Amino acid sequence: MSDPFDGTERSLGQLVASATAEMSALVHDEIALAKAEIRQDVKRGGMGAILGIGALVVLLFSLPMLSFALAYAINTWTGGHNGNGGWNLVWCFLLSFAFNVLLAGLLGAVAVAKFKKVKKPEKTIDSAKRTAAIMQNVKPHPRPVEADAARIALEKGATVARSSA
Repeated sequence: MSDPFDGTERSLGQLVASATAEMSALVHDEIALAKAEIRQDVKRGGMGAILGIGALVVLLFSLPMLSFALAYAINTWTGGHNGNGGWNLVWCFLLSFAFNVLLAGLLGAVAVAKFKKVKKPEKTIDSAKRTAAIMQNVKPHPRPVEADAARIALEKGATVARSSA
């Protein structure tokens, strides 16, 4: 009888070690892919958040200008400040306010565009689904029944202990 482990076939331990190493490498690659995709989306989302916060800050700082403009407008409509009318000052405040609102709108539009570019990690999800599909189709080799194992052990000359003894 020839030795089944003559180098052409690997032992069970070698097969398990190889499968474990390959699964470990696969999991590490999946994690690296997920990190790369998430890092890219976090950068986009971070830039969108910064621009959105900038828009809110500009709008917040423009609110006092609106208040001043309304106050000077009311003052002008009620007779003016020291008889000068004050229209030039009012228009300056209103133009300043309009500029800040336009700037906030522009920053807000850019922020919305950046947020729309943020998407789920599609490559990672696709790769994980393919891996799961492959793993579901893998069928283990059937193990010999205990009686077959005992018969094989007896053929090799080993003694089998009975559990009922």
